Amino acid sequence: MIEALVVLALMGVGLLLLPLLLLKLALGLVLLPFKILGAVFQVVFGLLGAVFRVLFSGLGILLGLLAAVLFFVLLPLLPLFVLGLGIWVLVRTVRRPELARA
Repeated sequence: MIEALVVLALMGVGLLLLPLLLLKLALGLVLLPFKILGAVFQVVFGLLGAVFRVLFSGLGILLGLLAAVLFFVLLPLLPLFVLGLGIWVLVRTVRRPELARA
């Protein structure tokens, strides 16, 4: 007797789930082109993003190395630059202004 009730309950659940399963299948078929298009866009933009990531990573590394080299080369030359700037300012203030030629 209990077995018959269990079978009847399972059949009732099956009858309730069958329209939902058919609706899911219909919506899946209707939306399938959009899913395919989304996958294509994901692949295309993923590859494009990977290319730009590699390109800009390399550019960033090169600019970082250039900045480091310039920093470590120009930093020791800074006292000489300041000394030359001071001499230039002294010479410029001592020299007489030249007359403008017409």
